[in-house]
This record gives sequence, C-alpha cells and structure tokens, in this order.
Amino acid sequence: MKEKILFSQSVVDAKDAKIHILAPALQYAAAVFEGIRGYWSDAEQQLFIFRYKEHIERLESSMKMMRFERPAAMDTLKEDVLSLVRENGLKKNCHIRVLSLLDGPPNITATGPVIMAVTAGPFQPNVFVDTGMKAVVSSWNRIADKASPPRIKTVANYVNGRLAAMQAKHDGYDAPIMLTEAGYVSEGPQANIIMIRDGRVVIPRCTDGILESITRNTLVELFVNELGIETVERAIDRSELYIAQELFFCGSGWEIRPVTSVDGIPVGDGNVGPITRKIMDLYFDCVSGKISRYRDWLTPVW
Repeated sequence: MKEKILFSQSVVDAKDAKIHILAPALQYAAAVFEGIRGYWSDAEQQLFIFRYKEHIERLESSMKMMRFERPAAMDTLKEDVLSLVRENGLKKNCHIRVLSLLDGPPNITATGPVIMAVTAGPFQPNVFVDTGMKAVVSSWNRIADKASPPRIKTVANYVNGRLAAMQAKHDGYDAPIMLTEAGYVSEGPQANIIMIRDGRVVIPRCTDGILESITRNTLVELFVNELGIETVERAIDRSELYIAQELFFCGSGWEIRPVTSVDGIPVGDGNVGPITRKIMDLYFDCVSGKISRYRDWLTPVW
C-alpha cells in the first residue's frame, strides 16, 4: 500500500505532497507542527490516538504566536486525520504529524496562505525502555523565550536541539541535556526531562526554556493520582543530575526514556529505577486504553 498524506485538504500519494522551494515554510522556517501518537490495543482491536484535543490546542497556540492566518482546514481537521489513518490502514502503534506550513512567495512577514499537511505511519520502537540512555550535559544552551520561544512548536526551534544532539552523538552519548543561559536544567533535544530526588518528582519550570509538554502533564497527573508521589516544579541545578536517584526523558515521540548516566556518572545505581518503571507501566496502560478513568484522553480510530 502506498503511503497517503493529507495535503491542503486532499489525500494524495506521499510523492505528490509538495510545497514550493521558495515558500516561507522553507525560506524562513515559517512552519509549526504537532507529533501525536496512536496506540493499538489487541484486546479491543482498536487504535487509540492519545490526547488529540490537547495537541491541536497547542498547534493553534503555536499558529497564533507565529501570527498565522487560521485556515478553514482546521474546522474539519479531526475528521480528516481519522480518515487519513484509516486510508493508510494503520492497525499498529503509529505516529501522526500535523503541520501548518506558510505557502506563497518568500515574504518574511507573510501570515498566509497556510497549508495543513498530515502524515500518519509506523514509528520506530523505543529501544531505551530497558537499557536507558547515556546522557551528557550539552555545551549548547537552550534557546530562550526572548529569542525564539520554546513554547512555540516551530520547526525553527529544532535547530537548537539538533546541534546539541549531533554533538552528543559525535562524543559517544545517546542524548544531550540542555541548560538555560542561567545554567538551569531545561530539556533534551526533543523531550522534557523529569528527575526523581529524595522520593519526589522534580520537573524544570515552564520558564526554563521547555516546550510545554502534554506528556509531562500526563505523567504529573499519573504520579499524583496513581502513585501518590509529590511533584515539584522548580529550578534544577546541573549538579543535581549527578545525585538524582532516577532521571528520564519524556515526550510524545520519545515516550519515556530512562537516563542511566549523565556525563559518565551513573544515575542512582546505573539501572532503570523502580519509580521510572512504575510510571512507564502506567503510561503504556493509559495510552492503550487499559485504565478506564483516562479514556477521555483517547480518540478511537476504527
């Protein structure tokens, strides 16, 4: 089966989803997006899209901050996304990418026309669930709100994470941890970071250069409601990473990825920690429909 893409309100073959090389989306990175996961339930023979509503709300916030015109395609987007997933015959865990692209001549102040594009296909498995990741504190600082606001999920912001990720890869690590200009822990190249210290969950402040994460918000709710663990949002110093009991990245694409060492120093005993394992199990049960009280987070496809 050929992959289909929703492009400008039409379902087309992937090879036919094109935008002009001079469009502002390419010339000036005038594009925002959301990455959304779908999870297959064998028990229910159903594919569930996780927290679709929250992702689209964040997409609209990104478009607003980038001063994009709101396209008519937004009004039928949910039905169109579900139709695309069905068109691609997806009955397995998948990844859906919803993009808002600025088309037209290369004008840096343009606000339209806006093209909506959606892809839906299989996603590589999370290979770090059991092994954990070797992380390094990056020499590249995280971008700041006064320069290129991280709460806008724009493609331009990912250059910052790419620089850090490429350097970490070159130096033999799995992922970087980025700091703010003030030296506080921010996030990874594509995911938030969560620390377990003294039995409490500690997360960086929203004002420390993070993308306001839907996955992070999900986990905070699960920590409090299901595990009864206190959650604290505060500034985190670099040195705290070395004495944390547990540490992990989280995000829609990355899911939950334990960190077992930072700068060569083991996190805890150097293995995936017990609290991390508990929250992973809860998260995967939640996204696949096994916990009934969170069913309102799920959008069935079939």
